[in-house]
Amino acid sequence: MLSDRIQTLSPSLTIAISSLARDLKAQGKDILSFSAGEPDFGTPRRIKDEAIKAINDGFTQYTAVPGIPELLEAVAIKLKRDNGLNYAPSDIIVSNGAKQSLFNLLQATLNPEDEVIIPAPYWVTYPELVKYAGAIPVIIETDEIGNFKITAEQLQEAITAKTKMIILTTPSNPTGSVYSKSELESLAEVLKGTDIIVVSDEMYEKLVYDIDFTAAASISEDMYQRTVTVNGLSKSAAMTGWRFGYLATPNKALIAAMNKLQSQSTSNINSITQKAAIPALLGEIDSDIENMRRAFEGRADEAVKLFNEVDGLSVLKPQGAFYLFVNIKDVSNDSIEFCKELLQEMGVAVVPGIGFGSEGYFRFSFATDITTIREGIRRIEKFIKNKKV
Repeated sequence: MLSDRIQTLSPSLTIAISSLARDLKAQGKDILSFSAGEPDFGTPRRIKDEAIKAINDGFTQYTAVPGIPELLEAVAIKLKRDNGLNYAPSDIIVSNGAKQSLFNLLQATLNPEDEVIIPAPYWVTYPELVKYAGAIPVIIETDEIGNFKITAEQLQEAITAKTKMIILTTPSNPTGSVYSKSELESLAEVLKGTDIIVVSDEMYEKLVYDIDFTAAASISEDMYQRTVTVNGLSKSAAMTGWRFGYLATPNKALIAAMNKLQSQSTSNINSITQKAAIPALLGEIDSDIENMRRAFEGRADEAVKLFNEVDGLSVLKPQGAFYLFVNIKDVSNDSIEFCKELLQEMGVAVVPGIGFGSEGYFRFSFATDITTIREGIRRIEKFIKNKKV
């Protein structure tokens, strides 16, 4: 009954854990969830006001598939202002979240047996979308010594005649690592003379700590031509439920192909979201974003300190995003079982590292208040002490 293709797809582990935590909480159990990739801040007032205006103005009908002209122009302005990138509005398409942007891109570019290089730890969706397109994920392991970032040497060794694409995430979900300009330059040097597409997922670019953000496409003209920049407002503007993502590329044929695919699937994204996104893109909520960033950085500092005081655990301070990738190798070699027991015994929900392609870790989201973070880490410490008894 089911297609072969759909049976290659695994459900999202992060969503599964979050759903289980919500179910247990609904049953009256004391659950602290650190599994969701979602800011705990409300959407800024300016965005909500623009959405209300759109509704009152009757802006509730179909729009052009890639987005309304003033929205595409706003994305182009944002990319120029923040990243030094020159895109025409026709180089941009908006979708129902960056996840759809990635889905459209991979469906439009990948053929069976194409290889896609994905550094691990990776966002859980990347290899699943690659497999769904009939292509082959080529996973490259990274480690804490290199702050979970792929090196030029690793990239060179992984490239074959079948390599079609590499997916970079900066800042990273789940590790919070950020590629520096020099590191991106080294990767760009390896790619010269190839036809390999670079997919740069920059969803968390506004949430960085003690490091400057560099867009992959800004490294050189060669990188600009081969890079597809994927971004959105879910994290930086606290708009997860609004479903706004976009991608930009100077490749007109690729934009046309994705436009065609989206026209036969979802068509345009929500018209009201399109209007609401414009002030966010034009910098009108920058102070709100900075307030969130500072709050996240303060939480990260304290959570890192507390975790590193727990015997058997260690964690690097993230350079961006709002996750910690906690090393549990001294206490468990089975992250799924560890997280399952932690949820059952202590009511703490975190995501197993194996879901991100790296065993021996769990992902801990600090997108919640500091009191909850402290209590969660206290429970985790108690859980580990009990395991050692």
